[in-house]
Formats: sequence, structure tokens, C-alpha cells
Amino acid sequence: MTRLAYLDCASGISGDMTLGALVDAGVALDEISRAIDSLGLIGLKLSATEVRRHSLRATKIHVDCPPEDKHRHLHHIVEMIDRSSLTDRQRATARDVFTRLAEAEARVHGTTIEKVHFHEVGAADSIADIVGAVVGFDLLGVERIVGSPVAVGSGKVTIAHGTVSVPAPATAELLRGIPIASSDVPMELATPTGAALLKVMAQGFGSMPSITIDRIGYGAGTRDVPGSANVLRLIVGQAPSDSLDTPSDVCMVETNLDDESPEVIGYCVSKLWDAGALDVYTTPIQMKKDRPGVKLSVVCRESEAPTIEHLILRETSTLGVRRWPVGRQVLPREPHTVETPWGPVQGKLARLPDGTQRFAPEYDDCRRIAREHGVPLREVYRAAQRGI
Repeated sequence: MTRLAYLDCASGISGDMTLGALVDAGVALDEISRAIDSLGLIGLKLSATEVRRHSLRATKIHVDCPPEDKHRHLHHIVEMIDRSSLTDRQRATARDVFTRLAEAEARVHGTTIEKVHFHEVGAADSIADIVGAVVGFDLLGVERIVGSPVAVGSGKVTIAHGTVSVPAPATAELLRGIPIASSDVPMELATPTGAALLKVMAQGFGSMPSITIDRIGYGAGTRDVPGSANVLRLIVGQAPSDSLDTPSDVCMVETNLDDESPEVIGYCVSKLWDAGALDVYTTPIQMKKDRPGVKLSVVCRESEAPTIEHLILRETSTLGVRRWPVGRQVLPREPHTVETPWGPVQGKLARLPDGTQRFAPEYDDCRRIAREHGVPLREVYRAAQRGI
């Protein structure tokens, strides 16, 4: 079984709606507040109130902060994140969200991410929404996030650069590769902060998977919407692992590299894992003119292929990538803990088609036990596999 979070974006998504849904689903607001306090945003405070949106109860997050008259660049926000008390995983995800925002703004305005001025999304309240949502999902302890098609609204909206059609340009860029739901609501339902959180954190999109619901949270938008509830619904529960992937939603992305340093390739591989790749590996190959090269191969979900391709093009010297759908068979598996003479070991318990079970111990657990007790790692593995 996989602990899953499903974001129902029938009324769009924004940073404060996401944060409200997480708090409504049981994530402690004081823990999120402590993480945000460590960013050094002077005078900023979070609070939550219960509100009604079209007769539906929901949690509204309020971010109170002194007025600001400055615009931040990406490096200013990254420095705040790096100095904070966030965990390494939280820092990496938060940096990725703001980098995606910078890339979208740079593409819209024809500049570089280093020169992009964050306007609305660089304000203290938007920073708090994004970092708070990243921390909230981490505290929720979900292994996978899936989103519904996103309602973006209709009409026009006024932003720092003038009046534009909905979705706003940066929001539209961030929603590339993400399914959009039609909506006649004459307002902006999906914001850049909400779209960036989805882009980075969701591993798939579509209808709600098979799930045993554990908790539900409702995050309120700022305005009431005529005829519908302006809320983001967050559903959390256990989903069968083998129901989350099908052969049709998995693809292979590859490129050949013959002029790239090993350090850059290694860094790109780590970024691909962080981006949600299912598998990443390299193969030594011989290229034209007898040059040795490296083939970089990535298995990912179809919905994530644009993100993976963009990352490879950005982080390496390649001029193009290949993509094609692949089929695979995935064994049903679930988290499992076994006892060994030196203590418990966590891992995954898989079921083969004939009904037999196979346990794969977690390397980190086995390594810790081997070091603490001075026993060979292979003995720890054998004991864990006998434990089932």
C-alpha cells in the first residue's frame, strides 16, 4: 500500500488554499509556523480560521505581515531557504518550486532566471504559502501526490504587468503538461503559486485512484464563487501500490552525451531522481567519429516527461532527447518491517503472481545496523530476508 494524497482542483488551486487544506487535514499549524519563522521574514504570522464557502466548511489561512516595497530575485529566496531550519528534503523541494516559478517568468518575459524580478510570488505572504505547503506535505508523510485536472477560471486578471487573460502567462507556463478542466467562473482560480506546487510535487494527474480514505481537508480560497464552493479538497489515504502505475502511463526518455563532464552527469542524475523519475541509469556507448559517450536513460510517468526532458536539456549539453512509451509489469508491494537479532528492519514486501512473497530490505536500515553492531552488511540482509 502507498500513502497517497489526492488534490481535487475542481475550484482551482493556490498556495493559501493548499496550505489551508493541509492544516484542515490535520497538519499542525504551529509546526509549519516554526519552519516559516526560520526564513527570517520579520513580523510574519500565520493564523487559521474556519469559514464557509457556498455552505461548505473549510480552513482559511491568513498570512499577516508588514507591508513591503521590494521585489526579490530567485537568489534572495534561495538564500533564505538555505539559511532556514528546513530539512534537506524540504529545502530541495522549496528551491525547486521557486526555480520553476523563475523559469516560467523568464520564459514569459524573454529573460533569464537570474534577472527575473519576483513580484506577487516574491512577497512575504507568497513565500510563506509555498514554503508552508512544502513543509506541510512533508509532515503529512505521503509517498505520492496526484492531482485532478485543474480548473483555471475565465475572463481577465490584473497582475504587476497589466491586465491579461486567465490563466495568467506564468500560470499557463507552469501548467504545461498538466490537464486543464474547463470552467466558466469569471475569475482566476489557479495561481502561479498553486500551479508551481502542483508542477513540482504531483507525480500524476487524472481521476481519483482507488483509495481507502484516512482524512480529508478543505482549503478555502479568498473569494466566494457563485454556484460552487471555492475550496481545494485534499484527500489522504492508502492506495494499492499496483493500482498507481499502468504500462500506458510510463515512458522512456533518453539522450546521448559525448562532451559532458562526469560531475555534470552525476548532478543531473541526482536532479532527475528529485524530479520523481522512476529509474535513472547511464550506459557507456561508442558514438560517431569513434568518440566514447554516455547514454542517459530515464523511466518516468508520461505526465512527468515534459519536466524530465526540460531538466535534461537545461542541465546537460545535449541538443535533444528521445521519448517513447514503454510497458512494464509492477509487482504489488507494501511497506513491511521484520525483526532481526539486532533490531527491526524496514523494507518492501512484494507478492509474486504465484502468491509467494519476497522481502526487499531497506539499505539504510541494514547499513545502520551493520555499523552499530559491527556485523557484515550481507548478514543483516540475510537475517532480514529470513524474517518474513
